[in-house]
Amino acid sequence: MSDEYLSAMEDDYSKVLSGFRQQLSTIRTGRASPQILENVSVMVASYGASMAIKELASISVGDARLLVVNPWDKGTITDIERGIQAAGLGLNPSNDGQIIRVPIPALTGQRRQDLVRQVRKLLEDARVRARHVRKEYNDIFKELESEKEISEDELKRLQGKVQEGIDACNGALQTISAEKEKEVVDA
Repeated sequence: MSDEYLSAMEDDYSKVLSGFRQQLSTIRTGRASPQILENVSVMVASYGASMAIKELASISVGDARLLVVNPWDKGTITDIERGIQAAGLGLNPSNDGQIIRVPIPALTGQRRQDLVRQVRKLLEDARVRARHVRKEYNDIFKELESEKEISEDELKRLQGKVQEGIDACNGALQTISAEKEKEVVDA
């Protein structure tokens, strides 16, 4: 039974890592990447709902410093443009009535520092999520021990496995973060 919990714990740590990678993909590094805009929420007046840009349009890379957003419904073009401006990404889209062009400005030294701080904040948030996973499984194993379903020795062994899991997760988070910081600084 405890093996099922350990397997679920590993899955939870994997979810922390994949969520962190997903969040980092939205941080721009001076190169155009569709992930920058995919999850930007747009309030669409004609639909009366807030939707992600990826649900309203195709996003492609025009060249190294240009994103092209091609709305499926041309009536949403101004809503999408306003949503990009309001997202706080430092991007200034322009439209010609058919498509939206989003030039990606070169990163300044100050903007690079801001992005590194943002990466570090996301890293800390991911570490907090990993600590929540550790606490959750330690509590589960303590409960099993108090109900006499596992022995005290088994509890210590399982707590050691939980600690090994968070150590591995934190190491992977640190490696991923360092790569992204290098990418931001060198871009």
